[in-house]
Amino acid sequence: MSLDEFALIERIARRTRARADIVLGIGDDAALLQPAPGQQLAVTADTLNAGVHFPAESAPADVGWKALAANLSDLAAMGAVPAWCTLSLSLPQAEGDWLDAFADGLFALADASGIAVVGGDTTRGPLSISITAMGQVPAAQALRRDGARVGDDIWVSGHPGEAAGALRLWQQGRLDVRGVVADAAHERLRQRLQRPMPRVSLGLALRTCAHAAADVSDGLLADLGHIASRSGVAAVLQADAVPLSAALRTALGDAAALDCALRGGDDYELCFTAAPERRQAVQALAADLALPLARIGVIAEGRGVHCEGDAGAGRSGYRHFAE
Repeated sequence: MSLDEFALIERIARRTRARADIVLGIGDDAALLQPAPGQQLAVTADTLNAGVHFPAESAPADVGWKALAANLSDLAAMGAVPAWCTLSLSLPQAEGDWLDAFADGLFALADASGIAVVGGDTTRGPLSISITAMGQVPAAQALRRDGARVGDDIWVSGHPGEAAGALRLWQQGRLDVRGVVADAAHERLRQRLQRPMPRVSLGLALRTCAHAAADVSDGLLADLGHIASRSGVAAVLQADAVPLSAALRTALGDAAALDCALRGGDDYELCFTAAPERRQAVQALAADLALPLARIGVIAEGRGVHCEGDAGAGRSGYRHFAE
């Protein structure tokens, strides 16, 4: 069933809930929001296009989840509590069944993370999803890319490279991304590509012990490079310290697994720096959150990212407009 613009908006609006911090939500020319006293507003925006940021045949619920996850990961990297978001959809056809399934994925993650959809837009065109997300963080407590200090340890959460591994398998015709697959290793990688889990709880906890942070969306080397550039330091990374999952090694082999971990995008893990004396605190966080946190290098004087033990030196990460 094809829907007009107002029917599309109503279909999304009925999934939202009233909240005290939303003075006026969907249905007017703009939303009216009430930030909490003493909080700064963190704002981020991401656009995902079919065939560029996700396979065109992806299940609509996975597309909805991933579109929001990309934004929540940015808020996590800032140490911000998710609060509100707007959603803009470009659809080739306004199909109610597709939209309902898309909303199932988006609102599953929205409800779990406490973020509310407060507005947006719809238009006809190639499948594209744009989300602007807003979070709150106490004044002067936001994590930033420009705070790394010489002598800091470099850490990364989770197992980077799994999403990129799934993408390679899909490109090789070895992975169907539309639903659950029988091979356990392949299914783990598929989930990491299609249903990434933004590290919001980790970002909030890092306010007290990290100097700088960035989310790993364009690749570990590339995003660590953003920290080094903004902080005016060098990042020395040990390739053999980067945590590679058994699923990634099994699916691709050790060399390709490491390449995915260093240069693959879409992981939405957090890379951060912290003083050496905070190691026990970081390890305690890993235990509390049941999330692996690996120490993979050190911040030094100089410029750029230096990866020791990397056979693919000279290449960094994902480039959005590369052919």
